[in-house]
Amino acid sequence: MDTKQINKRIKRIPQSLIPEVMDYIDFLINKYDTSVNGNKSFTFSWEGGLSDVANKYSALDLQHKSLEWR
Repeated sequence: MDTKQINKRIKRIPQSLIPEVMDYIDFLINKYDTSVNGNKSFTFSWEGGLSDVANKYSALDLQHKSLEWR
């Protein structure tokens, strides 16, 4: 499959699904890009992932909740 075929299909996708397509493309790039996967150093890409619940739960609340999940 060449890029012309990919572009034809992308043009048929509803505009509302383009962000999902972009996420999937990024996923594939990260999954198969050896320059990214070859480097196993730790990153903080998750940092701020729970910022929306920071005011709702304390660190102690989250520790107790994690014990319930075990």
